[in-house]
Amino acid sequence: MTVLDWLLDSDPAIRWQVLRDLADAPEDVVAAERTRVATEGWGARLLALRDDDGQWAGGACFPASGWDPAAGGGQPWTSTLPTLALLRDLGLDPATPAARETAALVRENCRWEYDDLPFFDGEVEPCINGRTVAIGAWLGQDVDRIVRRLLDDQLDDGGWNCEAELGSTRSSFDSTIDVLEGLLAFEHAGRASPEVSAARRRGEEFLLERSLFRRRTTGEPARADYLLFSFPPRWHHDVLRGLEHFRVAGGAPDPRLADAVELVRSKQQPDGTWLLEGTHAGAVHFPLEDGDGRPSRWNTLRALRVLRWAGVSPSYGAAS
Repeated sequence: MTVLDWLLDSDPAIRWQVLRDLADAPEDVVAAERTRVATEGWGARLLALRDDDGQWAGGACFPASGWDPAAGGGQPWTSTLPTLALLRDLGLDPATPAARETAALVRENCRWEYDDLPFFDGEVEPCINGRTVAIGAWLGQDVDRIVRRLLDDQLDDGGWNCEAELGSTRSSFDSTIDVLEGLLAFEHAGRASPEVSAARRRGEEFLLERSLFRRRTTGEPARADYLLFSFPPRWHHDVLRGLEHFRVAGGAPDPRLADAVELVRSKQQPDGTWLLEGTHAGAVHFPLEDGDGRPSRWNTLRALRVLRWAGVSPSYGAAS
């Protein structure tokens, strides 16, 4: 079985993206496979877990009950924000009745734990607001107020930091990638403006100046876990996620991405796959893969399309 065969022998959420990004399938074939996300596999399972009011686990960023932050074990990923972010990653078509109904219910019923603000008005942290903009743009919701806040929150070095409200003046990789993905989704939803595009490009420069993972002062990796590829990425940055952003943004790869592209290429296994690495701790609705250290269809799909965009020819050997 080739790697492409192995990828296609999976959930509709992966199959439609493989058909689009690696197999160059006709648009009608891709669209037909994408519609299955709402009715089969992971997408359908997540939608079935939705509360009657449109939320998941009764909360916006955190479950309404059953989680004690002092107990450890990581942040739960079962509330509305991470679940909607995952459905977006899976490629749930926003035109489906399930997506439209969910958007309306979340708009009416879901409020942030911070100041009880409506979901699509956002809250205070850029990492949360960036992901909410991406979700809102995907679902066709009005997120202009959040975008305005993100533009105002951009730091002098070009990025963002969720600790800016506590006095931090230096951007973080994590907050910055969250915001960049949101602004790009906002632009791709037809809401582009010179101001938004300029802010995004400044944020991208923050990452490019650091090759997606290095300290600008020493050239050393800013964090070891930025070199690990996880899925879902949650609010965390890593090299593969950063490259995916620049791929979606389009255009030829910036030369400053060369080290990041080489890191991705070097992690391909002898059987042609990439492994799941550094999964972020916390309760999930259900696992998508077999765990860290095992071949990952998600990371393999994402790595192959990044390398294809970067003009690198990876191996399509036989997967186990």
